[in-house]
Amino acid sequence: MNEYTMPIVFGVVVGTIARMIMLRTDYRQYPTYLHGKIIHVALGFIAASLGAVAVPAIMEMNFTAVTFLTVAATQFREVRNMERNTLSEIDDYELVSRGKAYIEGIAISFESRNYLVILTAFVGTLFYLIWNVYIAIIGAFICLIISKVLQSGSTIRDLVEIEYAPPHFDGAGLYVDNIYIMNIGLPERQEEILKYGMGFVLTPKNINVVNTIAHLGQRQAILHDVSVSLGVFRDSGTPALVPLIKRDLDDGRIGVFILPQIRDKDKAMKIIGAVPVLETAIRMPSKSNTRNREVN
Repeated sequence: MNEYTMPIVFGVVVGTIARMIMLRTDYRQYPTYLHGKIIHVALGFIAASLGAVAVPAIMEMNFTAVTFLTVAATQFREVRNMERNTLSEIDDYELVSRGKAYIEGIAISFESRNYLVILTAFVGTLFYLIWNVYIAIIGAFICLIISKVLQSGSTIRDLVEIEYAPPHFDGAGLYVDNIYIMNIGLPERQEEILKYGMGFVLTPKNINVVNTIAHLGQRQAILHDVSVSLGVFRDSGTPALVPLIKRDLDDGRIGVFILPQIRDKDKAMKIIGAVPVLETAIRMPSKSNTRNREVN
């Protein structure tokens, strides 16, 4: 053992703990399987080791050794590819798919969490060497808080007002409020939809939200999360029973039509509100330079 052994061990431990805290199974039910968790904890351990070892390398003026962090960044990009490929393979077997945009968002988040682990391990080891273990614990705790904050982004409830609107038919047309969803001609299917269907209207709070919730990937994420949490009344080969989201072209509202097995409208509204806002779906037309020049 030398002067760097305990600081490195401390950094590896707090970094691994950070990854375990960020790895959780939530309503999206991913990751649930044991081996998936083992893979991510092992990668978190490797990331923590890299962050902890980088500090002694810098203090010993061994700047060549620090270049392995660039190699680590390349390797962790493979984590994103692994998650993307895994979710894409299983998405075809979902009754209501996640969609490519949601999958990409999950893949990016898994990559970024390894970088947060490197930061936590780096700060813990650095503070240990500069001051003492108690200051290092405080620094690591602050990094854990930052990691938890950065792990959680905006949700749908921050962008829209959610209202319950029972689906109804006008002839063969299915509507949620006054938003057309689809055409159902069979009386048997109409009865099933009126019996099991639920409708919700999402009203955007500002102009930016209109374009964000119009994104097809964001809409598919809403349908998937609700279907996973409440179940879905359909099987393969029943296109008339597919949950759908359609847009009111006049004001940008969207109508959500779902067929849950658990028909609890309050719970459904909470689930819709908790759906994460996908980074790829965010649009900011109000920040456009062209728009600002017109206003000025």
